[in-house]
Amino acid sequence: MVIGLSAVVVAIQDGDAVVLTVRPPGQLAGLPFGPFDPSGHRTFELALRAFVTAQTRFDLGYVEQLYTFGDRGRDAPLANMGDGQDAGAARVLSVGYLALTPKAVDTAAPDTAWASWTRFFPYEDWRDGRPEALGRIEPALRQWAHGVPERLSRARLLFALDGAPWNEERVLERYELLYEAGLAPEAARDRGEAAALPAPDLAAALGEPMISDHRRILATALSRLRGKLKYRPVAFELMPEAFTLSALQRAVEAIAGVPLHKQNFRRALERADLVEGLGRVDADTGGRPAELFRFRREILGARPVSGLSLPLLRE
Repeated sequence: MVIGLSAVVVAIQDGDAVVLTVRPPGQLAGLPFGPFDPSGHRTFELALRAFVTAQTRFDLGYVEQLYTFGDRGRDAPLANMGDGQDAGAARVLSVGYLALTPKAVDTAAPDTAWASWTRFFPYEDWRDGRPEALGRIEPALRQWAHGVPERLSRARLLFALDGAPWNEERVLERYELLYEAGLAPEAARDRGEAAALPAPDLAAALGEPMISDHRRILATALSRLRGKLKYRPVAFELMPEAFTLSALQRAVEAIAGVPLHKQNFRRALERADLVEGLGRVDADTGGRPAELFRFRREILGARPVSGLSLPLLRE
């Protein structure tokens, strides 16, 4: 058995949420990943930090463990873990991690790039209203669910069909339903079947596939991060030392995939006492100079700190 480590590294770039990807020549994109060496690594996290730095040439900041992924067959696309271990000769368990960084650093490393998460989950972005991708996916879901009430009920609840409300946290469940329905392109690959090519508009709506089960790991991370926004101030791990409230709101919206009400958002920040004005302005906002703030990190050890209740903030 081989133990691997996978990293979902998230940053904010030009107001959008991006994830660090690795794309070896001729392959699909994947997440930074590498082996765990029990004799050389004292902990999983130290091993993760070391190989991500080696692959990308920058150091990770905030890191938390996500989940252990060990489905049979997940290791097939990982022919080599990078240190001579043949993944095809043993089952691979992957420990997934979520890492947040305040800047999408130009790694200058070969085969690595920052990519918007919407490339992999275009149907998750409701910032400008109901995404067109859902309209393209809906007929395929209804065809799969035809005559099976339980399937249709799940599709309605997860994909907000027939007036059902959208729950932004259920990213993983939506991806797994698409996989079960055979719509996710990884499904046919993992079953050893020839994939039927969907119409180009449906393929674009379903998002880009990734190597192995890396899109499932990415969906797990996005679900975790969206949920955590509501009860921990993790959004500030994505911000520089000084930021405007508009930039903070755009970062939260980029992660949550939903629009927020400006006044309610600022009232929530004020009630939680999470930020402090710096007494200076950012003149590069393209309009009226905006005041700069900082996150009051010192309160983390002084009292319980909550996140932001997103459902109450939506327009």
